[in-house]
Amino acid sequence: MNAPERASSFLLDEDSGERKIVYTTDTKVTNAGTFRLNKEDHTVLNLLRMQLLRDPGVRFAGYIHPHPLINYMELKVQTNSSHTSPTEVLSNAIEDLGSETDHLLKEVQNAMENWRKENQDVLGN
Repeated sequence: MNAPERASSFLLDEDSGERKIVYTTDTKVTNAGTFRLNKEDHTVLNLLRMQLLRDPGVRFAGYIHPHPLINYMELKVQTNSSHTSPTEVLSNAIEDLGSETDHLLKEVQNAMENWRKENQDVLGN
């Protein structure tokens, strides 16, 4: 009865102008900022955090989920130098994850094709 719509936890509200990512510069820590990711979960944030930590230019990367009923998470990023901004390293991390995903899909498709070729007699083709 009082439960929110299930779709409200993963679909952006286009009528209110809700954005997927909102960036805020940290005023207390240099070379740092917070990304508020709307309608995302631990899977995506943990992937981004791990990819960011692979970057030697990143000093800190971590995320929090303020409350289970709130549909956003906050990703905090700090870089080592003033020449590299948190937005740059996050953009690079997203591109790198996209490349890794493309490579993984290609390898799975190749493995499936090879398996089908090797097992044609079992499959009856």
